[in-house]
Amino acid sequence: MQLGYLYSRYPVISQTFCDMEMLELERRGYELLIGSVHPPLTSLRHEHFLRLRSPVIYAPPTPVLRLWEKKIREDERWPEALIERHERQYGPAYKAELRARNASYFAELFTQRGIVHFHVHFANRAAHTALFIKQIAGISFSITAHGQDFMSDLGRDDLLREICAAAEFVAVETDYSRELMQKRCPEAAAKIHRVYNGLDLAHLPLPPAEERAPGPVTILSIGRLVAFKGFEILLEACAELDRRNFDFRCQIVGDGPLREKLAKMIQSLGLKNRVELCGALSQADVFARLQSCDIFALASVVDDDGASDVFPTVIMEAMACARPVVSTRLAGIPESVVDNVTGFLVPAGDWEALAVALDRLIRDRALRTRMGDAGRKRAETAFSVSRTIVPLLELFEVGASVATSAPLRPVLNPAEKSVAYLIDRWPDKNAPFLEIELTALRRNNVSHVPFVLSAPNKLPTKTPEFVMDFEYLPDAMVVEAEWQANQILVRELETMRANQKHRPPSDLFLQQARAALMLRRIVRAHRIGHVHATSSRTLLCAVMLRQLLGLTISVTVEEKPLLSEAVILEALDQCAGGRTADRELLAQRGRGFLFDQTLDKPSVNDIGPWLSRKAKIEWTGGRTFWQEWSELLTQWTRRA
Repeated sequence: MQLGYLYSRYPVISQTFCDMEMLELERRGYELLIGSVHPPLTSLRHEHFLRLRSPVIYAPPTPVLRLWEKKIREDERWPEALIERHERQYGPAYKAELRARNASYFAELFTQRGIVHFHVHFANRAAHTALFIKQIAGISFSITAHGQDFMSDLGRDDLLREICAAAEFVAVETDYSRELMQKRCPEAAAKIHRVYNGLDLAHLPLPPAEERAPGPVTILSIGRLVAFKGFEILLEACAELDRRNFDFRCQIVGDGPLREKLAKMIQSLGLKNRVELCGALSQADVFARLQSCDIFALASVVDDDGASDVFPTVIMEAMACARPVVSTRLAGIPESVVDNVTGFLVPAGDWEALAVALDRLIRDRALRTRMGDAGRKRAETAFSVSRTIVPLLELFEVGASVATSAPLRPVLNPAEKSVAYLIDRWPDKNAPFLEIELTALRRNNVSHVPFVLSAPNKLPTKTPEFVMDFEYLPDAMVVEAEWQANQILVRELETMRANQKHRPPSDLFLQQARAALMLRRIVRAHRIGHVHATSSRTLLCAVMLRQLLGLTISVTVEEKPLLSEAVILEALDQCAGGRTADRELLAQRGRGFLFDQTLDKPSVNDIGPWLSRKAKIEWTGGRTFWQEWSELLTQWTRRA
């Protein structure tokens, strides 16, 4: 079964439960299509994100989104009435037209890929966008609401009710949330279901049983440095423990707007030698801290805006690591922590009660062990993702059975392999005949996916329809994250360059290497059988994709290449063929290379695009050349 996911922004480092859910679905054989309206805000990634086989597809640049809007309007599917009603009812802050524009792209993406149902985490902008996707394409959707999203972030209960009414089902992460959601959306009460977030316990093994060396007891707290996490309450409790002369250390992992305030508070309370602000850490480092600490504490409160934790995943992770938990009787927290069994629960905002609970655990090592063991057992029986996924799967099966109201486009034959066309930028004055080439490929039924490495800030007034088929390299933050997370492959590419006799400039190499590493994940999802570089610049990227994936490659060598002749010749040794206007090079390479007259003719800019269109000029000699080129591409692809 194919299943779509749509996020407002993905990945987000604190939302590990989303990753766990999708990884378990992939493990069970589901094929996922993950869409995200916005790129992530940081390049930090948890290690488990790399285990996801499905690439994340981001909304294209704004100029391209406007082309999708235009197409939907021309097809008379633009949800004008829904936009107008939302603008009247919810106001300009809810950006109904922008949501519809984003929806136009994802509606077509899901339709083309055969997605009949998609799921949205959080009742936020992505859930609002889902309303428009359903209106445009008739694709059913469901949501998981988590707490802050529907309690405060969305801001309108009437919009929440509209989203719930349109959704096939609504999952919430606690019984507490279900009761609250049912009160806000009574008409949808029957379709609201509690589905706990799940943990991958296979990647959360118990720490080895070993004798603990004498030393201070370590209290660990993890979360964004925001008011409702209660770190100020925790610091007051630590000050009380310090006054009682306990030998302890407190580590606070996370970052956020309160960092400076908390640092000053640590100083003023005289806790500089007791409390450490550790900043944001990778998931591996977080787990290492969980396994080495003695007590986990999270002093959750309700902030001045009414925001609070509902069901913190980190509490379940601490329990999975067999650590006793001290937290508060707030929202859904009592559904994870069993008071006096897996830890202690105290009133929210009561630092004295928090200090008393910590005092008991600091004094009694046997109690810490007993509560930690009970927490691990509870994590295994209630929160293992292999268990929590079951009710969600049952709901998905029902949602996916709902037929779409709009006709589906034919889904591409998954057995058919495609050519990846690497395009440095589009439009590109240095490649004036690329439009003719891509049109010829479409005419000759060559399955291809154009990848554009540099997104446009604007498009020409008259833009060909096939531009909407382009896939763009994601935001630089996404590319950098992929680079940082794959250092073994980075070393492999750098070693490859070091061993070359003639090396490209380092800045160009690093740029193209980042592109290749990012495309590696995307290309695998497209069943690419061959890679064609449309310039010497993208040839570097193609060579690295060959190194990483073992694909055959080809190149169009432009009239005035950016790279030196020596670098190009060395790279051509790895090519199955290509096109060139250099007759001497053609004589050297021979088989597999075509003489390309487009590369030694005046450009469209020189002769005037209007004259080229009027005269119907094809500098290569017409369709015969492009037919020959198409046949070569097809041969190389089928050999893969």
